[in-house]
Amino acid sequence: MPEPTADLSTEENQADAADRRKQGEFVRGVSGFRSAIGDADFPAEPGRYHLFVALNCPWCHRVTLTRNVLGLQSGVSMDVAFPGRTEKDDPAGENLWEFNPERVASLTGGPLPECTDETATGEGLRLVKQIYAAEGSDERSVPVLYDKKQKRIVNNESAEIIRMLNAHAAALGSTIAQETRPDLYPDDADLQAQIDVLNETIYTRINNGAYKAGFSSDQNVYAAAYEGYFALLAELEDRLGADGRPFLTGDSFTEADLRLFPTLYRHDPVYFVRMKLNGARILDYPNLWRWLCRVHALPGVAGSSSLIHCRQGYFGRSWNNVVPLGPFRPMPYPQAYAHPELAERQ
Repeated sequence: MPEPTADLSTEENQADAADRRKQGEFVRGVSGFRSAIGDADFPAEPGRYHLFVALNCPWCHRVTLTRNVLGLQSGVSMDVAFPGRTEKDDPAGENLWEFNPERVASLTGGPLPECTDETATGEGLRLVKQIYAAEGSDERSVPVLYDKKQKRIVNNESAEIIRMLNAHAAALGSTIAQETRPDLYPDDADLQAQIDVLNETIYTRINNGAYKAGFSSDQNVYAAAYEGYFALLAELEDRLGADGRPFLTGDSFTEADLRLFPTLYRHDPVYFVRMKLNGARILDYPNLWRWLCRVHALPGVAGSSSLIHCRQGYFGRSWNNVVPLGPFRPMPYPQAYAHPELAERQ
């Protein structure tokens, strides 16, 4: 399999970023740790690497999806942060990811069982910020790929992490035989070119487009993101329907499908309201809905995230911290993802 490339062409243009933010545009920053498994300092070994994630975060969802579909649950360990950031009265400050398995979620009235303590550094750190601070960085984002032997951050760019996990799945301890394990970025130039084009378009208009719509405070920026998001959904609906292909590039599940899934998984129950993307549901696109159900049914996919974490994380950060309880029609989510026939009833 090819080695991960240094530039995956899916980062946001940082030109005039400060001015754009002042004018109300959401501008995503650039990740600062860009080493790779397979570099001289980071050989591919089972049990050596660790992921720090939050299950509500779609960029983390890319990584947990990859870990699960490649059978790396035992080869790459993982800690899960609480989906809500620290509050204003926290001694360390607000808006920080924390490992706090006892923290109570307002949605459920109790702790979330998926949340963990921090287990990789040997220090039981509470905050993701502290993991970065140990290396002199003021970054604070997840996901983080961490080397437990050297106590170093390897990489914090999700696009690169998923590529390297795929490239080194066997050496990292995949429990799935090579002949049955998905290859997310096959060694085929034409297919790679298709995946690369889809990745860039999906990132710009759907993955990051959802954030442009939901977190920008300028009406025109929001409108442009909204229109681009739904225009691409329509294009993907037609792509899947033109020849009845099960996945975006044909018969096989690839990185392009994996990178689209986290956003569409969140759309109906979360983004429709929270990101102001209320033009339509994925359920209103029959081919995309069936694709979403098809991907959700793949081994390991359903356990790679949690809509409870998503609801808590997104709505728990809204002005009143109240988390919506729906939708419940045509049935609650994620149970709806087991019913591809629902799109035919609309």
